[in-house]
Amino acid sequence: MRLVGVKDLKDNLSYYLNLAKQGDRVIVTDRGTPVAILHNLDQPEKDAGPDEKLAVLARDGKIRLPVRRGVFSKIARPEIKGKPMSQTVIEERR
Repeated sequence: MRLVGVKDLKDNLSYYLNLAKQGDRVIVTDRGTPVAILHNLDQPEKDAGPDEKLAVLARDGKIRLPVRRGVFSKIARPEIKGKPMSQTVIEERR
């Protein structure tokens, strides 16, 4: 699945059409909101994959698609003070 903005799609239309011909699905966004899906016509609509389902949910405002890919392992985890939760549960059961 590829996300592409309208301007980038217009600038590189041949590239994205070739991706669709090869079987890749291209979701077209307008200011971050999915508006269209390019895919190979040999693939029936009833076989809508998770990408299409996510695009529909995003279009309806139920979810937001990521603007860029990130690495979550670099996010600093908060330090939790006190006893572990398992220890607290054991003490509460006594």
